[in-house]
Amino acid sequence: MFSSVLSATLTGLDVSAVHVEADVRYGLPQFTMVGCLNPQVKEAQDRVRSAFKNVGLDLPSKKITVNLSPADLPKSGSRFDLPVALAILSACGEIPEHSLCGVMAVGELSLSGKINRISGVLPIAMKAKEVGVSLLIVPSANEAEARAVSHLPILALSAISEAVDYFRDGVLPQRPPVIPPDPALNCYKEDFSDIHGQLSAKRASVIAVAGFHNLLLVGTPGSGKTMLARRIPTILPSLTPEEALEISRIYSIAGLLDDEHPITGVRPFRHPHHTMSPQALAGGGKIPAPGEVSLAHRGVLFLDELAEFHTQTLEILRQPLEDREIIISRASGTYRFPASFLLLAAMNPCPCGFFYPSQMTRCSCSPKAIRDYRNRISKPLMDRIDLSVLCPPVSFEDLTTPNGNGSSSASIRSQVEAAREIEMHRFAGTSLHFNSEIPASRIAEFCKLEHGAEAALEHAFRSRELSARSYYRVVRVSRTIADLEGSPQIRERHIDEALTYRPLEESFWEGKER
Repeated sequence: MFSSVLSATLTGLDVSAVHVEADVRYGLPQFTMVGCLNPQVKEAQDRVRSAFKNVGLDLPSKKITVNLSPADLPKSGSRFDLPVALAILSACGEIPEHSLCGVMAVGELSLSGKINRISGVLPIAMKAKEVGVSLLIVPSANEAEARAVSHLPILALSAISEAVDYFRDGVLPQRPPVIPPDPALNCYKEDFSDIHGQLSAKRASVIAVAGFHNLLLVGTPGSGKTMLARRIPTILPSLTPEEALEISRIYSIAGLLDDEHPITGVRPFRHPHHTMSPQALAGGGKIPAPGEVSLAHRGVLFLDELAEFHTQTLEILRQPLEDREIIISRASGTYRFPASFLLLAAMNPCPCGFFYPSQMTRCSCSPKAIRDYRNRISKPLMDRIDLSVLCPPVSFEDLTTPNGNGSSSASIRSQVEAAREIEMHRFAGTSLHFNSEIPASRIAEFCKLEHGAEAALEHAFRSRELSARSYYRVVRVSRTIADLEGSPQIRERHIDEALTYRPLEESFWEGKER
């Protein structure tokens, strides 16, 4: 007999429907699987055979052929175990004929017959709704994730025996209903009021978060760079439902979704160590998976001790910072992963860390060592940094002045949210989210400059020899500063402030040689 059930395969972030077909007929006893399968998929035949035996079901001594169609589409992972088992059960007559019509199933079988958790259920559920299936069968551990997609019939199973009971007798597994909790937004123990001094760095942080502009903090050890960076998540704007689903989809494929919170409620904050490999940053592998730049999508990628990262690793950032996606090419195809993130970086000014005007006597680095340290970060990468801030050592007065540590995260976040509302209204009907995403072709449309602002920008462009990329980045940052002020037009003072945050001048780095 012949039977078929729908399943799905993942190619990067894309989901493709797969027909799992089983044919059982008289012949030499054998179990064959075909259809462009990797070893994980082919192992399904051993898992299915053992699972059947351990729940009291026996494979018939017949010729069993399983085909995963379309045959030219590469398939990987263990999510095909359950649909293979269901197709064979139907073809053998263990469950009613045509009972799998309109059904999509995914899940991994253990040798005991239990159905294990898999990754990527959220995008698969979205695909199931798109193709109009009548029922999606998932592992019970993935139930909350699947139910995040509304108006989609879900059957969550914990063992293959439950599937047999359901299709034979209509018996549903007895399990308490899953109620997805509402995650609290941006609930953190840290607060911006913990930071003493560093007014310029705080201001730059607000601008960076409001417009999603890349930010570099340069300062001596103990000046509060990392402390400030760790408080950036407390002022990030709320996620829109579309952004939350976009992030959750990536984390589902990476297998990083929280079982209790299938739809994430906060923006990602990724903080990889400086020993990270290029592949870990970009993503990839034999079967390409999202890397740190994609896991930080719609959130923050924080690189502490920036100059300690391998140059090869840092240079990978150049393309995603510009295109807001990363493309990974393999012999099996091309994989695209989204990578629209705020790059937040921190570094010392020199190897010893004390290259600063007020602490020059403490710096033990030679001019060559300072140049080599600075040159670990290429100029093309620095050109993609929107704001750079020099963090001075914190003074005794800053540390001891009562209530001198400034605004709280809540008050700062309210400013960010107000600017975000302006951006959302500005970009309504477009694919843009933040000012940093404004393409050069639409700068004139979204960034109206007053006459004085245009003159100031022209003067800066000529005197500082700005590149075209730097010019547009200054305008985008100015747009965000104007939004924080509630100004519909960009004024001269907005341009002046944006220019103060340009990458540190050569004169700073070469100060010791003078």
